[in-house]
Amino acid sequence: MASKDAQVVVVTGASAGVGRAIVRRFAEQGASIALIARARDRLDSTAGEVEAAGGRALVLPLDVADFGAVEKAADETEEKLGPIDVWVNNAMVTVFATVGETSPEEFRRVTEVNYLGSVWGTMAALRRMRPRNRGTIVQVGSALAYRGIPLQAAYCGAKHGLQGFLDSLRTELLHDGSKVRVTAVHLPALNTPQFSWGRTKLSREPQPVPPIFQPEVAAEAVVRAARNPRREFWVGWSTVEAIVGNKIAPGVVDLYLARTGFGAQQTDDPVPPDRLDNLFEPAPGDFAAHGRFDNRSRSRSVQLWATTHRRWLIGAAAAALAWRARN
Repeated sequence: MASKDAQVVVVTGASAGVGRAIVRRFAEQGASIALIARARDRLDSTAGEVEAAGGRALVLPLDVADFGAVEKAADETEEKLGPIDVWVNNAMVTVFATVGETSPEEFRRVTEVNYLGSVWGTMAALRRMRPRNRGTIVQVGSALAYRGIPLQAAYCGAKHGLQGFLDSLRTELLHDGSKVRVTAVHLPALNTPQFSWGRTKLSREPQPVPPIFQPEVAAEAVVRAARNPRREFWVGWSTVEAIVGNKIAPGVVDLYLARTGFGAQQTDDPVPPDRLDNLFEPAPGDFAAHGRFDNRSRSRSVQLWATTHRRWLIGAAAAALAWRARN
């Protein structure tokens, strides 16, 4: 049973993948969670997991690209669960295709969900958090927010756009002296259903670029970010390498991805002719947090542990240097 002082959390894209893993992690803490996604059946299943873990769940089937629906969901959350403490923007779709093979309608749809969906969620959260002068907005990002890769231009463009949006918002909140916090969690390749239901125009089935992590690694980072928000969290050494490498030598990264980026995103399995996707409508099926790459995925990230314990590590390093200086 959730306590009266438990956090009220909104998670978009809550029914599968990273979103479902995030919901499970918050539920373990007894949170009251508003679950936003399009597929009612998977939301109901997710709600059952929340309640079994001791939290409260509110099922809100909607498309985050619909601003009015997002606003209504925020109102319903506060009416039924209480004031929103944490809003997690996580909903996403993608298209695996070259720029030339991606239609205007597909670019628009990815942008509406990935970029505008997060903007609408942030605006809904701000309207309720700013008058109370508290609350945390967590943007689930990606290494691809800093470094675009081939075959996912629509997704990368939306994630890049969110970086500019968040930079502007942070400066406005600082100007106003607001205590509302905004944090971004940039993730590595993850084993989620995205690669089973993302729209693809490739000849072979898409896959995450190794190293691959389980979605629970991402969920742990998001919950930590909500608890102790700082500007950004980078998860996994591969994320650090992509972001830092692109800052230092973007041209070299261009050449590397031109050679490796096409093959690294595809398995050896051909795409079946009847393959469904979730770009415009939810894909049917009993999908949960994990995708089909369990046997290739890591359940822990040393880098995440290091970045979330950096004060302890700095203190330990300082103590070690002081001991060496004395001896």
